[in-house]
Amino acid sequence: MKPTKMRNQMIYQATFQTKSKQLGSALSKELHKKYGKRSVRVIEGDSVTILRGEFKGVDGKVAKVSTQKSSVAIEGVKKEKTKGDKFDVYIHTSNLVVTSLNGEDKWRISRLEGKDPRKQPKTTTNKDETKSEPVKEATKETKVVDKVKKEGDKE
Repeated sequence: MKPTKMRNQMIYQATFQTKSKQLGSALSKELHKKYGKRSVRVIEGDSVTILRGEFKGVDGKVAKVSTQKSSVAIEGVKKEKTKGDKFDVYIHTSNLVVTSLNGEDKWRISRLEGKDPRKQPKTTTNKDETKSEPVKEATKETKVVDKVKKEGDKE
């Protein structure tokens, strides 16, 4: 197979999973020292700095991630059309440096730290409590129904 055909398959006809992996961006020097990784997949909520292009030096949070374009839209980075409408500018992830991570995804943070996320203790106290309550109510209802049936049998 020709190299051009292989390259085109990796870029233009890539699977969704491969496209997702191509959304990686370099980590800043501080994060690189902290986690021991050079790059990470960019997600919404990460703070980034633009290194190349028209908006070089601009800092902002990632607003949207486009796997089709292999690029991201950043808050505050917009262009204006001739009629006055503003639209998001999508910037390729290779032109970005991640300065701070979105910490909502515990799985992602534990993977960056080199830990196995499957072995991490789960801290879901509120969800467990809400799940146990409906079960108790359901058993009470069945007891009441059983009592009504027994009283009906006696008459």
